[in-house]
Parts: sequence; C-alpha cells; structure tokens
Amino acid sequence: MLIPIRHENMSARRWPVVTFTLIAINVITFLFTYPPLQDQQKQLGQVKLHVALLAATHPELNTPSATQELVRSLRDHYPKDWAELQNPHRHSLDAWDARMLQTQDPGSLQSEMDSLSAQLQQARAASIVENYAFVPAHPNALSYLTANFLHGGWLHLIGNMWFLWLAGFVLEDFWGRSLYSAFYLIAGAAALQFHAWLNPGSIVPTLGASGAVAALMGAFLVRFPRMRIEMLWWMIVRFRFKAPAYWLLPAWLFMEIFYGSVFGQATGIAHWAHVGGFAFGALTALGLRYSGLESKANQQIEAELTLESDPEIKQASELIDHGQRDRAATLLTGYLSKNPDSVDACNLLRLIYQQRNDLSACQQILARLCAIHLKAGETELVWKSYEDFVRAGGEKLPAATWLDLGRAAEKLDCFDRAAGEYEKLAAAYPTEKQSILAQLGAARVCLKRLNQPERALEFLNAAARSPVPHLDWEQSIVAEIREAKAVLSQKAASATASSQK
Repeated sequence: MLIPIRHENMSARRWPVVTFTLIAINVITFLFTYPPLQDQQKQLGQVKLHVALLAATHPELNTPSATQELVRSLRDHYPKDWAELQNPHRHSLDAWDARMLQTQDPGSLQSEMDSLSAQLQQARAASIVENYAFVPAHPNALSYLTANFLHGGWLHLIGNMWFLWLAGFVLEDFWGRSLYSAFYLIAGAAALQFHAWLNPGSIVPTLGASGAVAALMGAFLVRFPRMRIEMLWWMIVRFRFKAPAYWLLPAWLFMEIFYGSVFGQATGIAHWAHVGGFAFGALTALGLRYSGLESKANQQIEAELTLESDPEIKQASELIDHGQRDRAATLLTGYLSKNPDSVDACNLLRLIYQQRNDLSACQQILARLCAIHLKAGETELVWKSYEDFVRAGGEKLPAATWLDLGRAAEKLDCFDRAAGEYEKLAAAYPTEKQSILAQLGAARVCLKRLNQPERALEFLNAAARSPVPHLDWEQSIVAEIREAKAVLSQKAASATASSQK
C-alpha cells in the first residue's frame, strides 16, 4: 500500500480556512449520517433483493414504473446474475425466498410484489443515499453538491480528507479562498457528470469527495509538477521514498483509467469520477494560469497580507491606492535598505513598476525576489518569480542568483533544466567565476544524471579554456575530463558490440 505522508511545501502564508471548513463539513456530515445510512441501506438492500428475486422468477407480474426501472437496470447491468436468479432450481437465499419459490398462486405473488413495491418506495423516500447521493440514471440537481459530502465508511472518509488536506491547502494559499471554493464545488459536480457519461443508466449511488479531491490532485500536478511527495510503502516491509508530482500523480491517474476500463463499477469505486475530476482539475488549472486569473488572485492575496505587515508597508500600500506611487516607491526603497529580505516590499515595488510599465525595474525586483526565495528555500516561489522575470523580458539574472537557481533545479531532480540554466549562465557571464562553477555543474549533471558524456565533455573543455583564472579548479577539471572520456569510450565500445551482434 502506498500512502502519501507529506510534500515539500507544508506551509502557507495564511490559515487555510476553506480547506479546514470543507474537512469539518465532511466529518460532521459523516458523524450524523453514517449510523442511519447503514440501517437504511441494509433495509433498502433487502427490499431490492426481494424485488429482484420475485421479478426474475415471475416476470409476468405487474410493477410500478420505479420498480420497473430497478428491475431493468439490474437485468441490463448484471445479466449473468440475473440469469442465475431466473433458474427455477436455484437454492433459496433466505426464508422469504424459499417461501416465494413454493408459492404458485398468481394473486398471492402479485400481492407480494405490490407490497414490495410499496416498501421500496417508502424506503427510498427515507433513504439518505437515494435522495442525496448521485445516481447516474436519474440525477437530481442537489445531488451534484450533496454527494460530495457523504461517505460510506471511516476509511473512505479519512482517505479523502487526507488527500484533500495535502493538495488543498497549498492551492487555497495560491488561488485565494473564493476561487478555490468555487473550483472545489464545480470540480465535484464535473467529476460526477463524467462518471454518469461513462455509466449511463446505472442506478448504483455514487458518494464521496474523491472526485473533487482528484480534481485537486490534477490541479496540483499542473501548479506544482516538480514538488516532491514523500510516500510510505507499507506491505510486508515499510520504507519511505520521495518522488516528484509529475511522476506519482500521472501514475495514479493511469491506474484509475486501467481499473475503470477493466472492472468498471465492480470494485465498488467510481474510477471514472476520479479520472473526470483529475482531468477537470488539470485543465482548469491551466486555464487559470494562462488566463491571468491565477496571477490576479495571488496579487490580491499579497495585497491583503501587506495590510497585516508593519506600519511602513501598510503606509506604502495606502499611498499606492491613492495614486502616490513615487512617494510609495521612495518609502519602500528605504524600507528595503533596512529589511533586504522583505517579500512584501518587493511585491509592492513590483506593482508600482508594472503600473509605470517600467520593465527594467520590474526585472530587477523580480531577480531580487528570486534571490530572497532561494535564501528561504521556497523552491516553488523561486520558479514562479523566475518565470515572471522571463515573461517581463528578463534575460540575465545576477550570476550568483542564477547559479543558486541551477542548484535548486538539481535538488528538485530537474536535471535537464539545471543543465540548461547552467549553460545560459556560463554564456551570459563568461568572465565571472560563476561561469566556471556553472560549467562544472552542467558537466556533473550531464555525466552523472543525464548520461550525456559528450555534452559533459563540451562543458569541461569550455571550463578548461575559460579566461577566468581557475588554478584552484584545474586538477578537478582535468580529472573530470578524464572521467568523461572514459565513459564516452565505454559507451562507444558498447554501441560497437551491439551493432556486431
């Protein structure tokens, strides 16, 4: 069994109120509905079984439309089981069934069917599942909402709530409470509808938050693809490992597609609701990102957070609101000289520069934000600031910041990206000592991680020819060149041997 324990970003800028509220609603709903739900399902299940037994052995009996729909659905979705029920020589399942198998009087049989139909109608009217869970054959508008807050057992609830917490609070922190709330509720309805499209005519009730939670997972993949998730493998032995979201979450999705295609609803799990929710979440996250809504929501959060900061930040924010940008910029510049790692001050300055359309100043403040986030170990925010820097027309980060950016990519196992950033750094600053370190870093990544000894050798030769004094690294460069050539020779020999077979 694979269990997610945590991921690299287990902190948020403010309390995840919506996520806590969703978890609380699910738990409270479960505590109030689970005991009666169990009793109701037991009673309703027995009535449905008796209706099926009687209708299978006596198809000539008259039944109301609701009972006919139940019989037709059972017959169409479970043909083998239905054929077995029609066998007049089958073993009875209970005392009632034994009595019905011995009854031959048409009037008595019709009276029993009428009584069962009345019991079915009464049990359905009182049933929480029948009224508030989602039934693909006859969904009602309310069930698109309520089905997401019902659960069939403790493990069902705990599993969904744990995944909701892990994926939800970071998305709420970045999207804001309003956008996140709307996304969650719409995603739950979309997942149920996708399930209905793949299971038309099914009368099996669907309940649980897993469709909406799967949408959070899809959005998490799009928003934080490189974030590593710590997993616990719990079988005969237990061990932990970390893997990036771009590997784990697609693997989970493919498993859901496989189970949905092979087993359908036979497992008792709405696999296609998971698939539909995941796809909805991923596509919506992409839409939010490229439409600019995500950025606007994040800027609004930052603006709200600045109001809770110290007086100078609050004053600068008020000056911006009143159009006094020059005074605000002067105040913030002075504040940064005393508090160089203030993200709030940098974000307000960035807002001023954007309003002035001063791209050069905007690039400088974004480069500074990259350095601040690198220093704080906030990897995802580093890449967000860097992407904004590139979109603002930035081409060259400060050499020291750029080198740390490449090292951060290595820590995230993004080796192609690390090599690419190292390469750009070396080309942008050929006379700085960071260019040598970048070339050595790129060579290390290519040789040790990407299995690209040819490219590693190019970086090492460039480092050896560098105009930057490098006596301290000379022996290291020579040793690594020798290693790269050895790997390249082994690779060539292996390729020759393969071609001769």
